[in-house]
Amino acid sequence: QAFLCVTSTLSMALFRRCFVLEDLVEEMKKQSPDLNFGPLQPDGRIAVQGSFPALRALREFLLSKAKSLSEEDKREGKSHQRPRRKLQEHRGAVEMRNSTRDAHREKQVLVLDTDIYHYMRCFCPKTLQANDVVISGVTEGDITTVCIESAGRRAGAAQGLRAKKTIESCSMELQKILRKERICFREHSRGERQRYKQLCERLKPRYPAVLINPHDTHIDVVGTSADVFGFTEDVRR
Repeated sequence: QAFLCVTSTLSMALFRRCFVLEDLVEEMKKQSPDLNFGPLQPDGRIAVQGSFPALRALREFLLSKAKSLSEEDKREGKSHQRPRRKLQEHRGAVEMRNSTRDAHREKQVLVLDTDIYHYMRCFCPKTLQANDVVISGVTEGDITTVCIESAGRRAGAAQGLRAKKTIESCSMELQKILRKERICFREHSRGERQRYKQLCERLKPRYPAVLINPHDTHIDVVGTSADVFGFTEDVRR
């Protein structure tokens, strides 16, 4: 499996005046089950990952929602819009207070493929480290949102931008060379699954640049094409 998917960061701020954003995101997830959604950010941004056709369909869905905003504004008699707006105004006030409290900090946000993020953490840890900034990741399925937060000092802000560019560059390089193979054992017994995992651990020293992610129903092997092929063939033998 090659890492051939598209990641897009959407700004949902436009919809805040007429919709509760959390409800709209849930509707988007039902509308586009093949897409992976990152966490909704306080500024209304959300990362979405998937194929071109699926993202195009989501775009059409959001365009239809945006087109209906002017019509919704004209329907003043609709009672269900009023509590939505009231709730959203309350949330907006809370977000404004939070942003005022955190005004001295600057934040950069990146969205990465989860496998690439874990590979980076394991084999390129210095990429996720920098002076005067705190780098953290929130994983939701196949998407990991990386937050780079710095103090308001000029040095910290510059380090944050530099760290973001470094992570982006490393991610792009890893996307070019990494592949993922999934070893499934859904029909195997618990004991057989455990033997699979133990076998993978024994083979690991032969393939020091391979990342092994064990799960209940499968094991994901991430590395270069040659390493992944050699590792999985050894496991099958």
